[in-house]
Amino acid sequence: MNDWADNRQSDARPYADGRTGGRDGAPAGGGRRRHWLRTVLIVILVLLLLMIGAYFYLDSRLNRIDVFSDYPGRPGDTPGTNWLVVGSDSREGLSSAERKKLSTGKAEGKRTDSMMLLHIGDHGTTLVSLPRDSYVPIPGHDPNKLNAAYAFGGPKLLVRTVEQATKIHIDHYAEIGFAGFVGMVDSVGGVDMCIPQPIKDKASGLNLKAGCQKLNGPQALGFVRTRHAFASQDLQRVQNQRKFLAALTHKATSPGTLLNPFRIVPFVLRSTDDFSVDQDDHLYNLAGFAWAMRGLSSGDGLTTTVPLGGNGYSPSVGSYLTWSPTGSAALFRALREDQPVPKSLRPAG
Repeated sequence: MNDWADNRQSDARPYADGRTGGRDGAPAGGGRRRHWLRTVLIVILVLLLLMIGAYFYLDSRLNRIDVFSDYPGRPGDTPGTNWLVVGSDSREGLSSAERKKLSTGKAEGKRTDSMMLLHIGDHGTTLVSLPRDSYVPIPGHDPNKLNAAYAFGGPKLLVRTVEQATKIHIDHYAEIGFAGFVGMVDSVGGVDMCIPQPIKDKASGLNLKAGCQKLNGPQALGFVRTRHAFASQDLQRVQNQRKFLAALTHKATSPGTLLNPFRIVPFVLRSTDDFSVDQDDHLYNLAGFAWAMRGLSSGDGLTTTVPLGGNGYSPSVGSYLTWSPTGSAALFRALREDQPVPKSLRPAG
C-alpha cells in the first residue's frame, strides 16, 4: 500500500515555479484553461453569427426601387464612385398633427426638394449641389427645371437627366423624405450647428437664434427647407443642406453614437427603413457613403454648387437658373475624369 502511494507521488513532476504536473507532465490547470478558451471561442462565434444576421436583417429593410436603366447615349462607367443624393418633400408617414407641427403643408405626392452629386475618388470627396430650379434638357420633354424631371418620371428620369446634363455615370442613388429625415436627426440626439444669423421663416416654421446650438428633428427639417429667410433664397438653402448633411453623418458615425446602443440602433433602423436606394444597392454601399460624408464634415474634401450662369424666365416654367457653360463643363469634366477640381471653381475661403 505504501509502495503504491510512493509511486503515485513520484509521478508528479515539479516545475521551477513550484507547480506540479500530472503523470504526463501537463500543468494541473491545463484543463481549466482549455475550457476557458473554448468558452471564449464559442462567445466569439455567437457574436459573429449575430452580427452577420443583423447585417442581412438590416440590409433587407432597405427600401429598394428601380432607378437605373440603359439607354442610347448613356455615359460609360467613369473612375471613382458617383452618388445622386435626393431629398424629397414626401409627407408619407406623417400624420395630420405632424404635418402641422412640421409646417410641411398638405401637398400630396412628392417632389425633389434637394439634389446633390457626390463623387468619391482618388483625389478625395466632392459634394456638388444641383439647384432644383436649374434649367436643363429633360429627355422626352421640353427643357425645364431639374426637379421637374422627378415629377415627370420619378427617380429613373431624374437620374437620366442628371447623367445627360453632366456626362457623368451615376452608380448609386439615395433618397429620403421628410419623416425619415426628422427621425434620423432625433435618433442621434440632435445635431450641433452654428447659425451665423437669426433665421425666422413662417413657410418652414423655423425660428432660430444666432449662435452654435443643437437642432432637433423639426428644427433641422426647417433649416434645410427654408429659403425665404435669405436674400439668395435657394442658393443659400443648398449650402445649408450640404452643411447639415455632412454634420448629421459626422454625428451618426461618431464614437458617441456608434458605441451607444440607444442611439445607433434607432438610427440604423430609421436609416434602413426610410432610405430609398437602387435595387442593386446594399448596406455596405451606404457605409461607404457615410464614410465619405464624414470626411467632408472634417474638411477632407470639397463642397460646392454647380457654377451658375444667371437667371432666366419662361412663361411655361417661371423663373429658373442657368449653369455656366464653361464653369459647369470644367467641374463635371474633373469629376468625370477623377481629377482635382480646378482652384478657380472652388469656393473662396
